[in-house]
Amino acid sequence: MAKRLTCPYCYENFAPREIRFRCNSRLSRTGKQCQRRRDQVLDQRKGPRRSHDLGPDFTADGRRPTAVCPDCDGESTYRICPVCHSELPVQFGMVDNRLIAMVGPKASGKTVYMTVLLHEVRNRVGEAYGAALMGSDDETMRRYGSDYEDRLYRDNQMFPGTQTASTTLNRVDPLVFRFGLRRRTLLGERPQHTVLSFFDTAGEDFSSRENVELNTRYLAGADGVVLLLDPLQMPGARDNALPGTPLPGTEGLDSPANVLSRVTNLLLAPRSGRSAQKIDTPIAVVFPKMDAFWHLLDRGSPLRDYAPPRGRFDVSDSLSVHEEVRRLLKDWDGVAIDHLLDNHYSRYRYFGVSALGRNPTPDARVSPTGIQPYRVADPLMWLLSEFGSVPKAGRG
Repeated sequence: MAKRLTCPYCYENFAPREIRFRCNSRLSRTGKQCQRRRDQVLDQRKGPRRSHDLGPDFTADGRRPTAVCPDCDGESTYRICPVCHSELPVQFGMVDNRLIAMVGPKASGKTVYMTVLLHEVRNRVGEAYGAALMGSDDETMRRYGSDYEDRLYRDNQMFPGTQTASTTLNRVDPLVFRFGLRRRTLLGERPQHTVLSFFDTAGEDFSSRENVELNTRYLAGADGVVLLLDPLQMPGARDNALPGTPLPGTEGLDSPANVLSRVTNLLLAPRSGRSAQKIDTPIAVVFPKMDAFWHLLDRGSPLRDYAPPRGRFDVSDSLSVHEEVRRLLKDWDGVAIDHLLDNHYSRYRYFGVSALGRNPTPDARVSPTGIQPYRVADPLMWLLSEFGSVPKAGRG
């Protein structure tokens, strides 16, 4: 079967040859120039207010990095998705590309976690691994800077609830990044690149299977999944949280086990002909807000320590955290989660993280002590190590 690619913007898949090109609308060597105009496909996908006049699109062999516009004879390097017409990342389909989906129910803290995770990978974690993270397009760089990073790190403000996608259909605006790392091989150093696509869906989008299918179809094309499950939405954990911890309301919230069940059903749907096999997409099951439970942990607990500060993913440390979280699930009335994962997934790993390190203030601001992230990059580094995109230390 021929290799197929998944667009990091609309999550539809296609063959490399099907990639289209967009004319750059500059004066060509033959003195011709295409006029810029509205792209109706892009308007329908993102909304007319969010697009602008562009060069016309045309068909060519998408496996090549350039193509000549048939109307003006100008050469173009702008490759676009054949479905949504978004401009694809540089070298898309020509280097290793991996899509990682991030999902989480309402009030799980996914937007805060995503913001802190990307900040950490661009800074402290990137330095430890010798890696670089950059926005794959101007819109990602602008939006992440102004709507996410500046709001949390500069203005110290928390995020309001994410608007449900049901009111903004066909306006899929994920944040798309390119993670780059140089790996040593027998043939010398070679670059490894991973496309990270984060779609900040609302928690309400997981309240039914219909909404899950509508708003997170990218799960089917994802190489790995990061699933946030809020322990404060589990009765056993909720009752033992640190006094003063803000607790999410219970009305309208679905249980973490039910959320995992819906995500699992979505991942199983394309595998109807292979029902006897487990899902082979690796899933990182992340329990945020662990600072609410540190007072219950023994001093020797791996959840009281930080990940080893070296440029390799420490397998033994990760497995220790995994087993500690599994133990906590029994106290949190979460055994059903463990059984579901064990029966349906061939690769899964538990993580305990804290994006802020402290509770936000009552007026929805970051604690005066500042942002003190704890193990937020572990889930992403595990997935990247499973893909061979980052080196491992140890086995497991």
